[in-house]
Amino acid sequence: MFNIQTLNKIAACGTDIFDKSKYTIADEVNNPDAIMVRSAKMLDMEFGSNLLAIARAGAGVNNIPVEKCAEQGIVVFNTPGANANGVKELAVAGMLLASRDVIGGVNWVQANKSDPDIAKSVEKNKSQFAGTEIKGKTLGIIGLGAIGGPLGNAALSLGMDVLGCDPYISIDAAWSLSKNIQRVKTREEIFKNADYISLHTPLVVNDDPNVNTKHMINKDTIAMMKDGVIVMNFARDTLVDDDAMEAALKSGKVRCYITDFPNEKTANMAGVIAIPHLGASTEESEDNCAVMAANELIEYLENGNIINSVNFPNAEMNAAGTKICILHKNIPDVISKITSVIGDAGLNIDNMVSKSKKEFAYMLLDVAGNVSDDIVSKLTAADSVIKIRVIR
Repeated sequence: MFNIQTLNKIAACGTDIFDKSKYTIADEVNNPDAIMVRSAKMLDMEFGSNLLAIARAGAGVNNIPVEKCAEQGIVVFNTPGANANGVKELAVAGMLLASRDVIGGVNWVQANKSDPDIAKSVEKNKSQFAGTEIKGKTLGIIGLGAIGGPLGNAALSLGMDVLGCDPYISIDAAWSLSKNIQRVKTREEIFKNADYISLHTPLVVNDDPNVNTKHMINKDTIAMMKDGVIVMNFARDTLVDDDAMEAALKSGKVRCYITDFPNEKTANMAGVIAIPHLGASTEESEDNCAVMAANELIEYLENGNIINSVNFPNAEMNAAGTKICILHKNIPDVISKITSVIGDAGLNIDNMVSKSKKEFAYMLLDVAGNVSDDIVSKLTAADSVIKIRVIR
């Protein structure tokens, strides 16, 4: 029996997937086998020895101590792409809100709704909320993954020209792009040529300016942009230097900044449309994330297969016999030490999968014969091994 703790409300279509004869699911669980979470802060949490996995019903994992979990043999999953359509649609709405002063106009109506002659006043005042159309404008997208790619395709259908930059684009993402999206090699080409710039990259802190994404929108990069550019951030708050953005808005260099991550500064900045992190806040997105997270946990807990982990490599294997699942540090000679223990015990390895991801690795062994507690103890004692499970 597996015990699953939910730290946030998880859509029932996700929790209902678990076989209730195998799983107990509750908000309060002592020493759970797995945790499902959305936005709850876990950075200071201490984890019990039973905890095998954490599934984040969403893409970002900034609320989870990912490295700490890896060191303790806790696999962290996310749900990439499950909320992509919701974020894409909000990005389209962001472009329209920034182009046409819809919010200013709506606020004006609310402020003057008691005026008995409001219909006449509308005709006199509407010109102050005039905007521009997006048709014929150029949208530059940095990051052409699950959100940026579909956004580019949608923008084309709205009559925009689209530039895209993504040096790490996957083959699947590339196949889904329209041939009319013009791929450029550098962010600078986006900055210099786009009327609208939309960010869809993870936060990467790196000394290489071509890799680093923290504060990629800053004083220097804003200086490259067209006057009156519109910048949209539906990815990560720290991709934009707020101080530089404030100065650019005051000078008119940036016409409008749309962010889905308001903070004390941006919520009070003129020229900012601050949205309260609504990118994935649709019924469909929440359902998709919950279902994907549940399936990832089931596959790992019952079969030892890792799909969509952020701290361990993806690895899958169908086993005819007993499956040994080994989380370990990615250092030389681990495989030979583990297989030696299996061989010395007189067991045959029918199949093996070994994958690595940066500092950590995962090994799956399909073994013919009985895997005793003594064998497990010897494997656990091997240098660099973090956690072992045997699935019979």
